[in-house]
Parts: sequence; structure tokens; C-alpha cells
Amino acid sequence: MKIEQIYTGCLAQGAYYIVSGNEAAIIDPLREVSPYINRANKDGVTIKYIFETHFHADFVSGHVDLAAQTGAQIVFGPTDAAIGYDALIAKDGQVFEIGTIKIKLIHTPGHTLESSCYLLLDENGTEKALFTGDTLFIGDVGRPDLAQKVSDDLTKEKLAGMLFESLRNKIAPLPDDIIVYPAHGAGSACGKNMSKETSDTLGHQKITNYALNMALSQKEFVEQVTDGLTAPPQYFPQNVQMNIEGYDNITEVIERGTQALSPEAFEEAANHTGAVILDTRKADEFSKAFVPNSINIGIDGSFAVWVGTLIPDVKQELLIIAEDGREEEVVTRLARVGYDYSIGYLKGGLKPGRLRVKSWTI
Repeated sequence: MKIEQIYTGCLAQGAYYIVSGNEAAIIDPLREVSPYINRANKDGVTIKYIFETHFHADFVSGHVDLAAQTGAQIVFGPTDAAIGYDALIAKDGQVFEIGTIKIKLIHTPGHTLESSCYLLLDENGTEKALFTGDTLFIGDVGRPDLAQKVSDDLTKEKLAGMLFESLRNKIAPLPDDIIVYPAHGAGSACGKNMSKETSDTLGHQKITNYALNMALSQKEFVEQVTDGLTAPPQYFPQNVQMNIEGYDNITEVIERGTQALSPEAFEEAANHTGAVILDTRKADEFSKAFVPNSINIGIDGSFAVWVGTLIPDVKQELLIIAEDGREEEVVTRLARVGYDYSIGYLKGGLKPGRLRVKSWTI
């Protein structure tokens, strides 16, 4: 048996690659799926299941593309959502076999209604690991305010109450030596006080994580979990919908966004498409030369959060200015959070004195 955590720092997100025998499972894959397929091909195994812990808000999962390319079964916990692709809606306690191990779905509503954890049992039936999604982080729990809009009477306080019950009744009784593998670490907007550590034993979390403090009443828990929540990025609800309904193939998105445009073609597109010009260079480079009306969000900073703040509609068409050689990286990172409508980039980048097209002299 092998468990590999595939951590992406810019999103503070952990996906998981699990192998037993000649079969594999992926938990919460990122949008670009080739790394998982390459790992499986290298190991000579078949990806059998794609387990989703919930409908993610902070990124677009790769489950749809990965299933299309591998034939793997997508699995969600209990939900009434109108999913736009083939998926298995599992029951609480349902067990899945991968090689000689088993994965048990544990429905843990609270962060969202369908939130579920996946308990791994080894070939001897021993409970070894718990993949907690956004239900339980290292040092924190998932915020309970992201699913409020599902119905008018669903408040963050009600969701926090559900989360309390899930933690007390479903997770706390598990053995202390189980390894907790969450979907996020420090830097994610899905929690408040996450640790920089990306895994821990459940026993240690019972000692150090305030949310697993058994002395807290439900009222006290709800007050602590809901206190100090800041507004999430505006793209979060749109990402949820994409994860439920489906989305364009990532290869098509990258091909569309990495069209190299001459200065003349770039200006033509800017003037006639309504696209936002997104300059992803460093701020000091932007200050030396920039296209009028462009937005500067450096690719090396908190890129996704600032894109979501300054460009609220994921369907907004985008024209890209990037450092030479980083154009595909920009388009890929935009697509990870649902911005699929990049329509090209300025060929050769932007340097002082280079661009002299009508009013764009710099």
C-alpha cells in the first residue's frame, strides 16, 4: 500500500494518490490531471475511484476530466445536488475496495451538507488513515458559512451545529493513532487558523485542535467556529457550481488561453471583445511599463485570491500579459479556480519601448 500526498502550495491544497495491488484511488484531484495519470502509468496500476470529499469552493476539481480519461468512478457523499455527469452518490458507511485495502465513506456534514471523510483500512482491516477534506484541518475545521445559500433557512450556525455533531460522533471515536490527511493547510481561505503542517495523528489533534476539545459545549463550539469569519473570495460559489455541473476540458482551456497575439492583434482583441487585460508580472516591472486599463496581479503572490477579488466573474474574458515562458502557467492557475476564458497573451511580453501601437506607446 502507498499513500502519496500531492500538495499544491499556491492553493494550500492536498490531493491524495493511494495504491494497493494493481489499483489506485485519487482523493480531491486538482484541475490538471496528467500528474495522477502519469503516476498510475509509472506504477502500472488502474485508477479505480475518484473520491471527492465535497463540492469544493476554492478550486475546480479534476474529477470530471480524470474520469473521462481513465474510466474511474467519481464518488460523492450523500447529496441531492443535480450533478451534471456520471457519479456515484454513496451512502454513509459505504465501503470501497482498492486492491487489498478498503475505503469507508463517513458522512460528516457541517462544512457543507455533503461533506464526507474517507477512512482507510489496510489489508488486515486496521484503521490507518482518515482523509478529512474540509471537515477537519490540522489545527482547525472547515468554515461553516460557505453552503448557506443552499436554502433560505440554512445558516452558518446550523451548519456549525452539524459540524459539532460530525466531529463528536463520527471522528472523535476513531483511534488516536490514525493519520489525519486534510484537503488544505495554512493559507487556504476555507478555514481560519490552519497549521502549516499537512498531516498529524488524530490523537495529537484531540490535544491541540480547539475544535476537538471535548470540554466545549455545542453552543461554545458554534460561537468559536463562527467568530471572526471574513468574506470568502467571490469566485467560491461559481467554483461550487462548476464542480457540480461540469466544465470544459482543461486541455481546451489551455489551448484557448495560450494563443500568442501580436501587439496589433492584442490591441484589436482588447478594443473589441470587452476582455480584461490581466498583467501577471511583478509589481516593479508593471510600474515601468503597462497597458492602460490593465490590472496587475503578480503570479508569484496570492494570485487566486486577488483574481477573485478584482475579477468577480469567472466567465470574464481575459487577455494575458506574462513573463516570457510563464504564459501556460498563468492560464493553468486561472483555470484551477474556474477562470476558463483567457483568450490569448501578448507575444514576447511587455518591455519599456517595445510596444508602440497607437495610444499604447510606453
